[in-house]
Amino acid sequence: MIRMECDILVIGAGILGLSSAYHIKMENPGKKVVVIDKYGGPGQGNSAKSEGGFRNLFTSETNFLLADSTIDWFKHMEEELGHHISLSYIGYLFLLNEEHYTGQKKAWDRIRDQGGEMRVLERKELKEMIPGLVTDFGDDEEAELLGLNPVDYGVFGKKCGGIDADALTRAYEEEFLKLGGEINYGTEAEKLVLKPELELEIPGEPFVWQDSHITGVETTKGEIQADTTVVAAGVWSEGLLDPLGVDSFMRPKKRQLFVFKDPRLEALFNVEGFNEYGVMPLTILPKAGVLFRPELSESSIWLACADNLGRKYELEEDPQAEEGYYTENIYHVLVKYFPCFEDVRPMNMWAGQYAINGFDELPVVAPSPGMIYVGGASGSGIMKCDSIARIAAALYAGREEAELYGGRRFRVADLGVHHRNVERESLIL
Repeated sequence: MIRMECDILVIGAGILGLSSAYHIKMENPGKKVVVIDKYGGPGQGNSAKSEGGFRNLFTSETNFLLADSTIDWFKHMEEELGHHISLSYIGYLFLLNEEHYTGQKKAWDRIRDQGGEMRVLERKELKEMIPGLVTDFGDDEEAELLGLNPVDYGVFGKKCGGIDADALTRAYEEEFLKLGGEINYGTEAEKLVLKPELELEIPGEPFVWQDSHITGVETTKGEIQADTTVVAAGVWSEGLLDPLGVDSFMRPKKRQLFVFKDPRLEALFNVEGFNEYGVMPLTILPKAGVLFRPELSESSIWLACADNLGRKYELEEDPQAEEGYYTENIYHVLVKYFPCFEDVRPMNMWAGQYAINGFDELPVVAPSPGMIYVGGASGSGIMKCDSIARIAAALYAGREEAELYGGRRFRVADLGVHHRNVERESLIL
């Protein structure tokens, strides 16, 4: 059994844990920063299971700022720091009917005002650019039964695309280790340690009349003492915080990915006019929260669905994809809009978990005595990771504002709890 002391302990070697550890260590080179994770390597909980899509098309100014700055950092990591993270600006394409497009007209205007590079395509142009897309179902009784919407518009975001989530997580790991940070894999956090500021060595401490703070964590390999403990354990944060009465502001929900590689899908890799690669953008269908993106490295299609109502909140240690969820659910919608998927079955599939903040679906970076909680990213941890981490580092330093990549400023308390100030996102998948 080990007994370790450090200045900053980060629980979780996923994307939020490693990015936070990196920026805290970068700002505090003389302090001992230690990361622990129960798995054997970085991102093995949920980060590396992500689809890896990123976008800056948000109606919330907070979301736009967090994502846009992080996307700029991705480019810096690849071009300046030399990490091969498969950054591809294939774009994001929202397919919408007339009602949904006009109903979100103010949102599109706000995105333009924020500086988002977007383009609106009408049905005629979409049909010319994407011959395999069905935009109108006519008298199709099955489509009517499914409640499918026609495609009248496409809203395309240019500064959006895909990234290798596993490579990104490993890049943060590498940069953190270069700074002298330490990582202990195979070390599971079992219980946060709460002690009084002034210990009286009386059984039962801390009592309600004592000022208390978190002093570290009990792990499967012994106790680690820390001046500050950063809890960035994703869906497992709840299990650490609940016993102390600290709200994690999230609940876990399974998300599944299905991978396709079939000659019948080649049409989606021969679409001109959206990006330099000549492929379909990451595309969101008008119905059921179905989305897919081309994976350039293997010429495959990755498909997911943001199923909310009906998908229970549940922590799963080893979530598994359900092929029937595709064949009996998603397939019927997908094949109506893109008939090229007819009779195509997934060649691979897996599942991960989102840490969903059901109130406003924005991340939480909040302090408690001796601790900083970083979580509740609601599935957007990859695309906002660098900004979230810089805000966590600023909170640790006691600054009111964080400087995001590119020099933009962000008020730290805005992602907190007591003085939270964020705009609820209306463009939710």
